[in-house]
Amino acid sequence: VQLQASGGGLVQAGGSLRLSCAASKRTITNNAVGWFRQAPGKEREFVAGINWSGATTTYADSVKGRFTISRERAGSTVYLLMSSLTPEDTAVYYCATSRTSSTTTDSSRYVYWGQGTLVTVSS
Repeated sequence: VQLQASGGGLVQAGGSLRLSCAASKRTITNNAVGWFRQAPGKEREFVAGINWSGATTTYADSVKGRFTISRERAGSTVYLLMSSLTPEDTAVYYCATSRTSSTTTDSSRYVYWGQGTLVTVSS
């Protein structure tokens, strides 16, 4: 499975961005997908996850209420809508897919990773 993350860019604080994670070569409709991020000098952290059907989502406390993860019903694209962005959200954002259908915050459960897309939030 190859994942392609896109949609990053420069945005002012308070603005919004929508990231996309598209899978190629193989469908991920039966797999959980997660978004992670890594800020400069910091470890990678879980941001949001969604199960195979889209019925269950999980968010890090730092983004709860501001970010929304969703997925196409019959496709291989997962989205992360980010609103009310702050400079603290600046990071490279990665999407990843798990072999399981249930969402998890554990990065070790995700086996296929995209290349990352940079989000920069200016104050």
